[in-house]
Amino acid sequence: MFSKILIANRGEIACRIIRTVRRLGIASAAVYSDADRAAMHVALADEAFRIGPAPARASYLDGAKIIDAAQKSRAQAIHPGYGFLSESAEFAESCATAGVVFIGPPAAAIRAMGDKAQAKTLMEKAGVPLVPGYHGGDQDPALLSRKALALGYPVLIKPLAGGGGKGMKIVARAGDFADQLASAKREALSAFGDGRVLIEKYLSRTRHVEVQIFADSQQNCVHLFDRDCSIQRRHQKIIEEAPAPDISGELRLAMREAALSAARAIGYVGAGTMEFLLSPGAFFFLEMNTRLQVEHPVTEMITGIDLVEWQVHVATGGALPLRQEEIRSLGHAIEARLYAEDPPRDFLPQSGQIAHLDLPAQGAQLRIDAGVHAGDVIPDDYDPMIAKLVVWDKDRRGAIRCLRAALAETRVAGVATNLDFLRAIAAHQAFEAPPPDTGFIERHRDDLLVRRPPAGHDVLAVAVVGLLCERAAFGREKAQRSNDPWSPWNSQNGWRLNEHAQETLCLREILPGGCGDRHVEVNYLRDGWRIDLLGGTFFHASGTLAPDGTLAADLDDRRVNAVWVRSGEEILVFVGAEAAHRFLQAGPSAGAARRDEPAGRLTSPMPGRIAALLVAPGAKVEANQPVLVLEAMKMEHLLTAPRSGIVKEFKFQLGDHVAEGVELASFETRPPPDGAS
Repeated sequence: MFSKILIANRGEIACRIIRTVRRLGIASAAVYSDADRAAMHVALADEAFRIGPAPARASYLDGAKIIDAAQKSRAQAIHPGYGFLSESAEFAESCATAGVVFIGPPAAAIRAMGDKAQAKTLMEKAGVPLVPGYHGGDQDPALLSRKALALGYPVLIKPLAGGGGKGMKIVARAGDFADQLASAKREALSAFGDGRVLIEKYLSRTRHVEVQIFADSQQNCVHLFDRDCSIQRRHQKIIEEAPAPDISGELRLAMREAALSAARAIGYVGAGTMEFLLSPGAFFFLEMNTRLQVEHPVTEMITGIDLVEWQVHVATGGALPLRQEEIRSLGHAIEARLYAEDPPRDFLPQSGQIAHLDLPAQGAQLRIDAGVHAGDVIPDDYDPMIAKLVVWDKDRRGAIRCLRAALAETRVAGVATNLDFLRAIAAHQAFEAPPPDTGFIERHRDDLLVRRPPAGHDVLAVAVVGLLCERAAFGREKAQRSNDPWSPWNSQNGWRLNEHAQETLCLREILPGGCGDRHVEVNYLRDGWRIDLLGGTFFHASGTLAPDGTLAADLDDRRVNAVWVRSGEEILVFVGAEAAHRFLQAGPSAGAARRDEPAGRLTSPMPGRIAALLVAPGAKVEANQPVLVLEAMKMEHLLTAPRSGIVKEFKFQLGDHVAEGVELASFETRPPPDGAS
């Protein structure tokens, strides 16, 4: 057994691995970039080593720095987690050369299955059905275009290296192929260091089903059942469940046998996943992930097996702890991935500080894998995952109920998240009636992106109570620091000389469709406030606000328990299982919430890097015409002209890093045609 393991990763997966190795009595060493100096995984490990600046290529993707950290820590093994170097055959070989055990499959197996073209060739020889497509070595764009035309549109462009949906593009027509191909190659090169792609026929109404396999160095190989990962946005999974629902026994058995045969054919060792596209009565090989999957907890929940513990055991040369017939599947598990992203804005990844984070208590039926605390910053350099909520029950219907309850108890403030979107999926009737397919989100988008109505009277009153409690606490603190704590000038109770103790507040509610001003009159009483919502509704109110944001608001004879959080200029109010209601107190800063841009300006929606300039300064463009590509969170985002006109200038050069909200380009209004008035 190893005495120390270095985890070459970050975030929730690094924390998850550290907890298992600690339980096994193994010391842990972590690595961190400058952006992660204060990260949870750094604090959780026994020791941690800085490996460079924030960009992944200068830190987490630099194998030499990671091996150097392992040698300095005297770790005998490196666990790569998932992503980054977990599927790098070169890194696995470098570990062996340095005398450090790579906790993963042999380099030859990674190389065989990491190159999707080679993997498809191997599967074709093994008789595993393939999606029609081209996976040859000739990457000439003209050839790829001809192959796509021969397949018939729509087609899917997919990087030959890596995974996680990075660089994947659905192309609906021939005219879009060249631009999408160029974008896919840029994303693939940035994320995986390899710009090669393959072309496949895009199949609609399919399911994404995968089989978890495990093998040891003694030629034992087992499967740990299957998972359904069909609910995806941007080709990335957000809901996974095990076992995959509503599959015939015959088809399920055929997929599992195909997965085992493929693993044996390449001499696989360790944890791996065979991914398939499933259509009625048939399945097609998609790819193999030669690592632990993000969704591995659902398999652990139904089997009771710690896959990381098995990985460590097999890496020491041990045989698989169980034979196939000894592995049991019990109940049903579902995982929901909580991301910092903005679903109404095409799931745009978000960065920034988490002002408040409430996650439900873990137990036998609920597991939380998280890598951040309240107060942590989601960097713009990495995947913006906040946590994974994994639930279990005796059947799928029970697991859905558990998922709904867990999401209802989750609250996040400070960054936009997909929490409301996850709640909408879990509550949707079509999700409860399997099987979902990969088109689930697009088909039900209007249902899942419902615009929340303005806050009701109770919520508005609670928002005001929290504001008044905050103001009173600030006043008390200020008074205690003054020379005369009892001076009326330190009072925060609305006192006015020869006037009633009252004031009018204006809270600007931030809604997806814009902003709305809500005027409230507050009368200060001996035992609280009279809050008049100026529409004939008023409350006799009082309350207490705890430092953690817990608010007990008394409205007449009713207690409302809520969470009230200030995040910069914003006030966020959580009442019950409702989504956060967002307010600004009207004033000079109120316009910050409108997100209005002056005409003729294009600003960055998030921090990122200029990946491509699609037009030249002086070019005439139409409104909504693509003008540049911003790379952020390992993905490309196409930014378009805000209006018709002429591109006056770009404010940044290719490759420059930009902050959120900065102006990227300016435009001049196109002059009217001659003779126009």
